[in-house]
Parts: sequence; structure tokens; C-alpha cells
Amino acid sequence: MEYSLLCHSLHACWSSPVKKKLVLLSIMFLLWVYMLYSCVGYCATMPSLVVESYRGKETGSAVGRRTESGRTDLVSRLLAKPQPWEDIEGDYEEQPSIRTAASRDLLNNELDADRAEDWEEMRAEQQRAPEPSAMSSFSNGSGSKKLPQAIIIGVKKGGTRALLEFLRVHPDIRAVGAEPHFFDRNYDNGLDWYRELMPKTLEGQITMEKTPSYFVTREAPARISSMSRDTKLIVVVRDPVTRAISDYTQTLSKKPDIPSFESLTFKNRTTGLIDTSWSAIQIGIYAKHLDNWLQYFPMDQILFVSGERLISDPAGELGRVQDFLGLKRIITDKHFYFNQTKGFPCLKKAEGSSKPHCLGKTKGRTHPNIHPEVVQRLRDFYRPFNMKFYQMTGHNFGWD
Repeated sequence: MEYSLLCHSLHACWSSPVKKKLVLLSIMFLLWVYMLYSCVGYCATMPSLVVESYRGKETGSAVGRRTESGRTDLVSRLLAKPQPWEDIEGDYEEQPSIRTAASRDLLNNELDADRAEDWEEMRAEQQRAPEPSAMSSFSNGSGSKKLPQAIIIGVKKGGTRALLEFLRVHPDIRAVGAEPHFFDRNYDNGLDWYRELMPKTLEGQITMEKTPSYFVTREAPARISSMSRDTKLIVVVRDPVTRAISDYTQTLSKKPDIPSFESLTFKNRTTGLIDTSWSAIQIGIYAKHLDNWLQYFPMDQILFVSGERLISDPAGELGRVQDFLGLKRIITDKHFYFNQTKGFPCLKKAEGSSKPHCLGKTKGRTHPNIHPEVVQRLRDFYRPFNMKFYQMTGHNFGWD
């Protein structure tokens, strides 16, 4: 009896046209979901083609061959996931100067130290970067590559890496972690090469990159202006004395046999004449470098971020940056916590991860003890340049 009633109910359900359509639609929907899931899983594992990146050579040779991401080419893998790259500053001089053999050796040491630090940062970020899920890999295939609308142009050891990592939390900012060095060393490769290095963006998203050496590169302003006069520029500045010591500390950590900070600072210790040919000193003459940029960009297209406030009030400085870029203030205090051991703020959740993230061990090194007289002479040297910089920017950074 019960079997008969069950058969009768199934027959009645199937004989109804409306119910029959609902059953068929349900089956089709389940099949569609299964096919989509299978497709996404395949797309996530399928090798993709990427442009072989710049390999760190300063020759600016053309690079454009395509290579499969499944190869063991480290540079190609870096392009697939933005990573920290080089943080090398070039020398900027009003007139060509004759360097001594010791000065040339020091410059080479600085470049070698920077490269070693860059590789350490890349390895650290590779270790913390989570493997992309099938769905995220599928969604990353959308969008298109665009030339950057905003560039962090400087300065070295000012806090540019921290700013970039903080900004990458914003959903409307897509930034390449690698430093392209396009406008200083790879300009001959052309804009198409440069565009290929950028991440894909959707409508309404901003493409960014950072290369701190642009700020002290004479040709960079004209070249960026030629690409787009509407490019927004961000400069992270820091007390030039502290910045110079930090610059020296980075080199010293890799090359402990370099001359002392004091001997490199002065052309003549007795007279107190500062050696401005040393890049660690030269970079901190911000007013001179800014004057070059103002020949091509109005002041309202340049934002100056305080490296000191980026540590003491990261949310406040990030708020200014988001306003400058015309974005909603999404990055706030809730995204940061202060790491007492390192002495600077860290992200509670990094881009693409649910775990806290601090900058690598190469950041926050202990500075060597510099004689107070040397520090004071440097402060006296930078003071007129700082005052000029305050006047130009309309902001007193309080370095004196």
C-alpha cells in the first residue's frame, strides 16, 4: 500500500510540467557548478606565459622573450607574484666628479650590499606568500595591464617598502612589488616592456610601482612626464642625517670592511667639508632633487610622506595617501599593530594572507654609534637645504 502511494506521488510530481522544469533546472544547475569547479581547478594549474623580467643588469638590454611559469626561472616567478626587488640608488651629481679608487670600491660595495638585501627580501616574501587558491587564480586572469597612474619615486631608506606593503592592502590598488627601474636604467626597453611588468587591474583600480632611485635620477622627471603628465608622484622623506646613517648601515651589514662613516662623510675632517659626492649624503639634499621635478610636474601632483610619521602614525599617513590617490579611506588603525621588538608598525593581515606580517629582517637594523660631533656637522650642513625644502613643500618635517 505504502509502495503504491509512493509511486503515485512520484508519477504525479513528474507529470506536472512546472515541477518537471524545476527538476531539470536543478540538474542543469548542479552540472554547471561541477563544470565550473573543474574548469577553475584546471586553470589554476595550467602553465601561463609571462614576460621574462629584467635580470638586474644595468646595461638596459632589451628583454622580451616569453617563458613558461612552470620553469625554474626565479625572475619569471617573481613577475607572477609581485615581490620586493632592487632598492639601489644611482649617484646624482651637478657636475661629473673624479672619484678616487676607494670611492669607486665603496660604490660597488653599496650596490653589492643592496643586491644581497634584495634577494633576502624576495626569499622572505616568497616564504610568507600563500599559494593562490583555484578561485583566486581564476579571478586574477581578468583585467588588463596598464601603465602606472601613481609611482613612489623615493627616497632610499625613507620607508618606501613599508608604504608599498601597506598600500597593497587596499582593494583598489594593484602594485608590482618588484622595482622596475624603468625610468633610470631600463628606459631603452620601451613602454610596452614596462607595461608588461605591471599587474592586471580592473576598471577603477590604480596601478602603482615604486623605485626610490627615480627621485635622484636627472632624466626621470622628463621621462615620466612624457609617459603621462597626470602621473601622481609619492616621495617618502626622512631626516637626511638618519637616512644617511641608515644607508651606511645597510652597506656595512654586507661589507664590514668598508671605511668608517666619519671618514666617508668628510672630504677633510679638519675643515669639516662634507663630501657630497658620496651618495649617502647626496640623496638627502631633497630641495635640489625636488627642483628638478618641479620643472615637469606641479606641486599638487606630488605627495610627500613623512618617514617618521609612517612609523608613529601609519594610519594617518596612509589616510593622506588614499586621499591623494582619490580613494576611499579603507586602510585605517585596525590594519596595524606596533611591533616593540622591531620598533615599527606591522600589518595585522598582509595582502592575500590572513596572517600578521612585518617587514623582513633587513629592516630595522641597529645603527652604529656615530660621534656626536659628526652628527652635528651633518645637521648644520643639511639645515639650509631642509629649510628650502620646507618652503618648497609648505610643510615643516621637524628635522632640526
